[in-house]
Amino acid sequence: MPSNSQPPDPDAAELGDEPAAAYAKRTRAAQAMGQIDPVTKAVVAPIHVSTTFQRDPDNAYTSGFSYGRADNATVREAESVMAMLEEAEGALLFGSGMAAAAALFCALGPGDHVIAPRVMYWGLRRWLNQEGPRLQLSVDFVDTETPDAIRAAIRPGQTKLVWIETPGNPLWTITDIAAAAEIAHAAGARLAVDSTAASPIHTRPLGLGADIVMHSATKILNGHSDVIAGVLTCARADAFWERITAIRASWGAILGPFEAYLLMRSLRTLHLRASAQAAGAAILAEHLAAHPLVSGVLYPGLADHPGHAIAARQMEHGFGFMLSIRVTGGEAAAIETAAAVKLWKRATSLGGVESLIEHRASVEGPGTPCPSDLLRLSTGIEDPADLFDDLDQALRVAHDEAR
Repeated sequence: MPSNSQPPDPDAAELGDEPAAAYAKRTRAAQAMGQIDPVTKAVVAPIHVSTTFQRDPDNAYTSGFSYGRADNATVREAESVMAMLEEAEGALLFGSGMAAAAALFCALGPGDHVIAPRVMYWGLRRWLNQEGPRLQLSVDFVDTETPDAIRAAIRPGQTKLVWIETPGNPLWTITDIAAAAEIAHAAGARLAVDSTAASPIHTRPLGLGADIVMHSATKILNGHSDVIAGVLTCARADAFWERITAIRASWGAILGPFEAYLLMRSLRTLHLRASAQAAGAAILAEHLAAHPLVSGVLYPGLADHPGHAIAARQMEHGFGFMLSIRVTGGEAAAIETAAAVKLWKRATSLGGVESLIEHRASVEGPGTPCPSDLLRLSTGIEDPADLFDDLDQALRVAHDEAR
């Protein structure tokens, strides 16, 4: 069967009487590329659950499908929306964000050198430390928000991948994507960007020179805390991309059709949710920056954030939905604050319509770059005033407990 390195051409779908490409991204996403089921004329596509497909009399598969481990029609439909949003040549959905990232790193060769950020999703950092040596990969963790640090870490002829995450979880550091791409490409390496905390609504890494973009689609892309998924999109469907596609097929790492259906449902409202959540986060950041029991707010939308100027240049329609606060009184006060909230949910993950709070140092353990007084906040779509009031009362409870 043909490779699924390229999803269906977005221009092939029709919205009204004009080609889909003539419409804004939010319009195409809202209508899931305007696809209408040819059999029932349903405006919501059916879920294709079959794992196997009938051959033609000549033993071929002219439908383009042969077995569900490698490909699925519902998955392709969601991939077409993701490719459109990222302005990508190809998109691949995986069973999790970790599966997507792992497939990319496993497509590298033994002896390849990788540059990654010091501030990044801790699960992937741990995976690189544990599995990188087994794959015979050499990994250096550097402060990627400083272009000179990336440049200094390059090993001529050996560095094959520069991996950055921006904003970087959980300190929300900002890396200059265009500068990182220039450095990587000058060394003959690829640039991959974990854009989970930005989403395609706020950052378009491929347009800034990135080669591959990864999202944990579990987060704001799905936005309802009911799907585990990951996605890679590419600037070019080259041999490296074909290698990733083959890894997904052979490992059976493809996203399930029901999860792909739910993700496509969520992508229809991504513009609305991402805009509302970013606006709420900005309001919270401004108010919390003036709170007497908060010693610091980490949010790239604040003018005093070290990466604000770069974020303002490479982010659009706001600065994302994530922020962190440092609580006066240290670790004990931070943990007590998280325990005292009533509206915020004390839970792992981020990007859902419900707001979440977490003490990250406790989760990440030894070696974390996360200060012990830090709380990570994922802003949902609730009223920002309600969210602030709840944090305010929790901070005061923690302060009173400490006295």
